[in-house]
Amino acid sequence: DSTNTKHFEDAIAFVRHIGKLPLPCRSIPGFVVNRVLAPYMLEALYAYQEGYQLETIDEAAIQFGMPTGPIELADRVGLDIALNVTQILSEKLPNSNLDLLLDKVKTGDLGSKTGKGFYTFVRGRPKKKKQYAKPGIELQDRLVLALVNEAMACFEDGVVEDLDLIDAGIVFGAGFAPFRGGPIQYARERGIKSVIDHLKLFEEKLGIRFKPNEGWQKLL
Repeated sequence: DSTNTKHFEDAIAFVRHIGKLPLPCRSIPGFVVNRVLAPYMLEALYAYQEGYQLETIDEAAIQFGMPTGPIELADRVGLDIALNVTQILSEKLPNSNLDLLLDKVKTGDLGSKTGKGFYTFVRGRPKKKKQYAKPGIELQDRLVLALVNEAMACFEDGVVEDLDLIDAGIVFGAGFAPFRGGPIQYARERGIKSVIDHLKLFEEKLGIRFKPNEGWQKLL
């Protein structure tokens, strides 16, 4: 009604007045930031289960331009919080395997706040091996495209009604590599068909979690 609309407009104006970027979105589980980070972090755990070193996985994301790799990010967020978010979003995350997170939470290894998660933390910094396998482009693609595909899902599901706002929200809220302009802008510059084709290849190889979102077809 008109009262709610006025309150919404006042809230948007206030956020802009204090120098912040408002991101209007539907009130649904995960909103935007948690929703796009969940498949990104879960894909990192899949890679770890397949035998990739923690450091290799994080380095793949850092080479793309992320400020922190997904494994370290999960540790810093808190593995209990990461588990809770992924459980809430389980309907949106087909075939999600939470065993690793469950095991860590059960043993009390919750990440940086307890001094141990996937990494051991000393004075707030993770102890990482100096020798590890250098990541290839396929691993980087897996991590990035899991996030990028979910960003499109947010638009297609009407969580956010503007693709530019999705990009801005994920850059400022989720730490997506800023110089790439956001996940949708990255997909456009890479080529939408290329993104769809690589998602299909991963779907064939790794499963339905990489099924290209239908929203990509609208950008072709």
